Amino acid sequence: MFNIKQTIREQIAGVVDDAIKKSGFSGIPYTVETPRERVNGDFSVNAAMLLSKTAKKPPRAVAEILTNNMDISGTYIERAEVAGPGFINFFLGRQWLCDVIGIVERLGKRYGSAPPVGEKVMVEFVSANPTGPMHMGNARGGALGDSLANILDFAGYDVTREFYLNDSGNQIEKFGCSLEARYLQQCGIDVPFDDEWYQGADISERAKEFIDIYGDKYVNASSEERKSALVDYALSENVKMMKKILSRYRISYDVWFSESSLYKSGEVDKVINILKERGFTYEKEGALWFRASNDGEKDEVLVRANGTPTYFAADIAYHKNKFDKRGFDRVIDIWGADHHGHVARMKTAMEAVGISSDRLTVVLMQLVRLMRGGEVARMSKRSGKAISLGDLLDEIGIDAARFFFNMRNAGSHFDFDLDLAVEQSNNNPVYYVQYAHARICSIIRILGEDGVFVKKYADIDTGLLTEKEELELLRKIAEFPDEIHAAAQTLEPSRMTRYAIELANEFHSFYNACRVNVDDEKIRDARLKLIDCARETLANVLGILGVCAPERM
Repeated sequence: MFNIKQTIREQIAGVVDDAIKKSGFSGIPYTVETPRERVNGDFSVNAAMLLSKTAKKPPRAVAEILTNNMDISGTYIERAEVAGPGFINFFLGRQWLCDVIGIVERLGKRYGSAPPVGEKVMVEFVSANPTGPMHMGNARGGALGDSLANILDFAGYDVTREFYLNDSGNQIEKFGCSLEARYLQQCGIDVPFDDEWYQGADISERAKEFIDIYGDKYVNASSEERKSALVDYALSENVKMMKKILSRYRISYDVWFSESSLYKSGEVDKVINILKERGFTYEKEGALWFRASNDGEKDEVLVRANGTPTYFAADIAYHKNKFDKRGFDRVIDIWGADHHGHVARMKTAMEAVGISSDRLTVVLMQLVRLMRGGEVARMSKRSGKAISLGDLLDEIGIDAARFFFNMRNAGSHFDFDLDLAVEQSNNNPVYYVQYAHARICSIIRILGEDGVFVKKYADIDTGLLTEKEELELLRKIAEFPDEIHAAAQTLEPSRMTRYAIELANEFHSFYNACRVNVDDEKIRDARLKLIDCARETLANVLGILGVCAPERM
């Protein structure tokens, strides 16, 4: 049993299906859902209303017949009641909540997880241009993508995290020109610097490092040889820096996939030929174009007039490689919102090469605005330039960054409050959640010093957990597997931050109302076990978000 609420839903469906059969009605699809108000029970079904027409009876009458034919023995169901126009509401006994404790104990760090679903999924995220430092969009994309991959893993998928390294094409040519100019300038040669080239100080720094190693060795070399050497060096250094900062951000990729490998393997040429053969291309002004099939969708250049394939051509080959060569059942790309126009074209391109576009999901991520002192924070204290991922982690820390970036759904704009992120108070959501975990650890530690330890589920009397705050905390713990499932279905890690805050809130409510170290040893032991389950659940959800679960604060 991985998800007790799913088990209960299956029990209810079994009871209802059996009642429908006993009542002489024909089976019909219906839903088992959770009512908005607790007074309406723990679960509810709409079967009677859907059966009303074929049964030729009012929905309430059908509901009464069904409830009279229900056998709830051997289930968690305590009673079923007819309500409203014909809903059947199910009320559970307390045992299911008590059994949650045993499930948390048994699964431990895997509590909330699901069995393998047999689906191979890739999550490709960040994939920053390797020609410069990573920025705020990469910061949000990193937290979002890595947490989503963790959620999918927990939900039973076989997950691969991938970084697509754009080490080919126009940006690399521009990178080489920028490096060459700065190299020659630092070698005392007066050469112009085009406004279209990369202006950042990092270009000059890489050129200086290159000089420290090779001196003026490449001054008299051909431009092609000089740029090639500069790019090889600078690209390697930039990728090292990217891996270092991403590792600091607690992101580890399974695969770093090189765009240039698609050209070396001939996969770009192959996909262009496939598109030609299937009639998805045409020539205009010397260039080869991809013919969009949907109204309102713009055609896209595949091969420029000079014979050079475009980034779009490589991207099609890359995605075909994901599906056909490496066998992923599903691919999830996390892109900036400025790429929204590319989504439909890429899906059309997948259909064109024989891959169902339903297997490709693109999560579009909106921009983040950093706020400090109620105003937009535009400048880095150190460099005077836009705040980079490294600058952000220096200022607020990794936990706050990963938690805050996942507090809103990917498609919403987000004002990131830098002051709140470092505030040590309950107003700071990550502090609030981490403090709940640390407080539980403190209670367990102090009692342990007095020789009182967390007991096994079989050795405690869960029937003593009757207070409202105890039961609400248990209910919230029980919701975790459902929240994982929902987050995996909607691809929304923001459900995890919201759940973490709600769980912390239920613990704090319990803490304020129910003392753990009471004179009655049986109540003490039951409450100690309860908060230990809350601790494990908090640690699991924070782990999914890539946030530390501190034992002391």
